[in-house]
Amino acid sequence: MLTSSAPNLLLSVLSPSVRDSLLSRATPVELPFGTILYRPGVTPKYAYFPLTGLASIVIEMQGGGSAEVNMTGSEGVVGALHLLGSSPIPTLCTMQLAGAGLRIPYSHLQAEFAASAELRHHILGFVQHHSACVSQIAACNRLHSAEQRLVRWLLMAADKTGFDVLAFTHEYLAQLLATHRPTVSLAAGELQNRGFIQYSRGVIRILDRAGLESAACGCYGVIHELDAALYARETAAARQEQPYFASSSGSSGIS
Repeated sequence: MLTSSAPNLLLSVLSPSVRDSLLSRATPVELPFGTILYRPGVTPKYAYFPLTGLASIVIEMQGGGSAEVNMTGSEGVVGALHLLGSSPIPTLCTMQLAGAGLRIPYSHLQAEFAASAELRHHILGFVQHHSACVSQIAACNRLHSAEQRLVRWLLMAADKTGFDVLAFTHEYLAQLLATHRPTVSLAAGELQNRGFIQYSRGVIRILDRAGLESAACGCYGVIHELDAALYARETAAARQEQPYFASSSGSSGIS
């Protein structure tokens, strides 16, 4: 049995029989920064259940430039959208923060998705959550300032990783937020002047979480509530049972 001190939330709400069937075909893998999890218009060879780190879902424009439309952490499965039909998925998914995960052949996940009503229920719920977040982020990118978008992004990244220290350069953040590097530098500088963050050599530290939340637009609150509601009922029930991932003290990897 695969074990980890950092469970994937979607796997954790599945019944033991469904979960064990998936885990029997899963392989623990490290996911370094920049790892491509799937490419635009191509059915992936593998799907991924992230355990740690952060995956970025990005739209790349034909004329150049790109913008992040969502991010996925340990709450879901990368490759879920491909299960819904044969239409090509136009996004690129890469690891924006290095981590680890469970890799499963996409064909096996596809077969399990077709055979198990329980798995379909949970994956479709995750996809619905994903779609709602994409819609909110699209509105945020269109209507709110660069500072508000940066704050929303930092809070989302901290929520999904569980860390208040994030390694991202201004240039990379500018690509994700569909703006220019000087704009991100100005916004980050203002947040640092207000004591909310500290930025040095590509590392952003959240110093004042409450202060940062006070500077956020309403979009963060909407997405935060969507995240909190995902699996809420199943997670409450699961707390009464033995967790499927055995926690081992002092272990930070997967075995």
